[in-house]
Amino acid sequence: MEEQVGELWHRLVTRLVDSGHPDAAVELADVERAVGVMFRALGGDGGLQVIAAEQTSNRARRGWLQRLAGSHTRIALAWRDAGFLRLPPRIDCLPAMQLNRDLYLWLAALAVAEPSPDDDWFTASQHAAHAALTRFPGMRPPYAALVEAHIATRPEPASLRTDEAAAERAVRAALRVPGSVSVLPAARRPPSPVPLWLHPQPPSTSVPARREDADARQSDAERQRREIERLRRRAQRVDTPDKDRGLITVRMENILTWGEHVNVDRGSEDEDDLDRAEAIARDLDQLAVSRDQNRAAATLKFDLDLPAEAEDDRVIGDGIRLPEWDWRRGRLRADHCRIVPMMSADAPPTALPPHLNRTARRLRQQFQALVPARVWRRGQADGREVDLDAYLRFAADRQAGITVDGDDLYRDRRSGARDLACQLMADLSLSTDTWIDDHHRVIDVVRDSLLLFGEALDATGDRFAMHGFSSRRRDPVRVHTLKHFDETYDAVVRGRIAAVRPGYYTRMGAAIRYGTTMLGTQPAGRRLLLLLTDGKPNDLDQYEGRYGIEDTRHSVHEARRLGVRPFCVTIDAHGNDYLPHLFGRGGFVVIRRPSELPERLPLLYAQLTV
Repeated sequence: MEEQVGELWHRLVTRLVDSGHPDAAVELADVERAVGVMFRALGGDGGLQVIAAEQTSNRARRGWLQRLAGSHTRIALAWRDAGFLRLPPRIDCLPAMQLNRDLYLWLAALAVAEPSPDDDWFTASQHAAHAALTRFPGMRPPYAALVEAHIATRPEPASLRTDEAAAERAVRAALRVPGSVSVLPAARRPPSPVPLWLHPQPPSTSVPARREDADARQSDAERQRREIERLRRRAQRVDTPDKDRGLITVRMENILTWGEHVNVDRGSEDEDDLDRAEAIARDLDQLAVSRDQNRAAATLKFDLDLPAEAEDDRVIGDGIRLPEWDWRRGRLRADHCRIVPMMSADAPPTALPPHLNRTARRLRQQFQALVPARVWRRGQADGREVDLDAYLRFAADRQAGITVDGDDLYRDRRSGARDLACQLMADLSLSTDTWIDDHHRVIDVVRDSLLLFGEALDATGDRFAMHGFSSRRRDPVRVHTLKHFDETYDAVVRGRIAAVRPGYYTRMGAAIRYGTTMLGTQPAGRRLLLLLTDGKPNDLDQYEGRYGIEDTRHSVHEARRLGVRPFCVTIDAHGNDYLPHLFGRGGFVVIRRPSELPERLPLLYAQLTV
């Protein structure tokens, strides 16, 4: 009965203090693509990805009912950092759906300008708003409507303390005429949140500009552990709860103090989940901890990232050193990555799987149409006819007493060769172990794609090579050789393809540089680098996020300067968010249904090489 009363009370008070408009709510997922397109079209940083912002503490004054309900303690505001434009996952603060949608678009326009590190939040917000309205005059009418609708929801200055009322009037004036107020009056508490501006104190998510090599090799788990250690400082010591005592009754006065410490024992073996612990620590403003006298059972953890050497592919050579682009410093880091070429040691020769036979026959017939017309090749070592011109020259030289070899005296009718070389780099990262339906994983689709790609190109006679790659930090970047340029596509190559399995992470820039290097050795007029992937560049070290994006982009530009045409084929549904920044328009294709990849990959090659 007490629980039912408490639930009804909580529901009633929460409904009374709810200031949102659920009927007019707009979700970020519904406008994410439009916001991203607008942000980049207005000149925003193409490397930033639009994602949902997390909630942060709201230190502004709350009303009595809000304090009673325990609401409005956290709020989601927009901000941008080195890798992301973070927008609220849901906006319902304005009474009309069109206004909430316009607010998303306004925040995208506001975030285009780089924030000035010298200005305070109040001044910087006015400067950004003034710059956006000056640069994009079409935003003025919707901005004016947003301001008036938002001011109607803000607390009246007459209901606030004198200092807070002055600050509120300054915020209202700054919203109506950005740049008109130079200083925000000091007040005991900050003003009510302003969703039309960016976050006043966004959480620190950027990585320091300079890192020692040891920090660069730090794993995600280690960084999470350090973050937890930092959060531990905001804690209070309490007595160890008695395990024999629980919550027997719920007193009604506890409703007013539900945010206080509840003396409930939480055994150390309940959840040993670092990710969940970090999320909990971030949500709590203060931790209550106690020392348990009982010794926890010892835990034993193994690092099973690497397979046993006997089961791994054979390493070929000592490796290849390649540079990497450091976008923070604006320079290449020489010999920063090490490519380790590998080849399957015991993959048995394999026939084409039966479920691909029909598709392979059709692709072979289609790709044979790409083969140039048959022409007479003269001066051949063997052939169906004698080359009369070559024979007459040979006979004349002999009659003149000149010693010449009797080679290359035949001619033959053979297919013309296309002046083309193709290098395919397939992403074999851990994410390819994901299931796409009840029967197939991404890695299965990749295998089928490589097999059909080889069957199709074998029919054209084009020179091509296939490699798979994955990485575990910058050393090693594992590159699995599936087919060399000088090899014939046969059962041995199919056996290597059948033996591929998910690896580790995706250091995409290193893979592109390696593919460019291999293509540079080929005497071909046209050189195509195909990148087959299922996600963004990432790795265990700082390569996660903007660093990896910019290194990949730089490697693409390097390839184009060297005469190589890079082209990305991805099955990542969010590829349109970041691939234009990496490969530019016409440099990529997103395949929505992974199951279509095996058939579409050869056809894409045909379109790129006609």
